[in-house]
Amino acid sequence: QVQLMESGGGLVQSGGSLRLSCSVSPSIFEFNAMSWYRQAPGKEREMLAKITLGGITSYADSVSARLLISRDTAKKQMYLQISRLTPENTAGYYCSANMLSGQYWGQGTQVAVSS
Repeated sequence: QVQLMESGGGLVQSGGSLRLSCSVSPSIFEFNAMSWYRQAPGKEREMLAKITLGGITSYADSVSARLLISRDTAKKQMYLQISRLTPENTAGYYCSANMLSGQYWGQGTQVAVSS
């Protein structure tokens, strides 16, 4: 059974950084690719970063300079490091995983950035 669980969100001051984590079950190697998405209040969910099974990473152009996606296959964890946060980054952050049977989502972790 596929399970994804995000953690690491919270309240942070503008200019600060966070590292979000996504716990993956059964194994990262089950998925063709894994991604981080963000959904701000009243807006559509948007993809921020992606890492393929082979470890190739890609980022949304608008935020690429402030993001770092990584993974630890032994710990079955995926991470998103976000730097220089602004109040506009207040949103729910979600991890997602793709496999042949479909796309799976975690429940999300909330990030609030104060000015």
